[in-house]
Amino acid sequence: MPNPTQRQIHELKTWPACFAAANAGNKPFDVRENDRSFQVGDMLLLREFDPVSEQYTGQTITRWVSYLLQGGTFGIQPEWCVLGFSDLPPIPSGITDIRLW
Repeated sequence: MPNPTQRQIHELKTWPACFAAANAGNKPFDVRENDRSFQVGDMLLLREFDPVSEQYTGQTITRWVSYLLQGGTFGIQPEWCVLGFSDLPPIPSGITDIRLW
């Protein structure tokens, strides 16, 4: 079981259309099978994957989980989740003045 105080890094295969939309900021979320115990604050390394050639393109972007909607509600299957993206990592606990961060 993952330690909830330690952030995880998840490498995620992302198809070109979804990668482009996330990179442009038009897609600030993702729907995923929650087989990794995603948590708010986790880092996501989105790796563009071409399903036709079945190879990674070499393009990557980093996002952080800012919101997690667990499955079992709002029509999301129980073993799936919706991940809200943030471009910036969360502010570490204990930091009250972000100018110091």
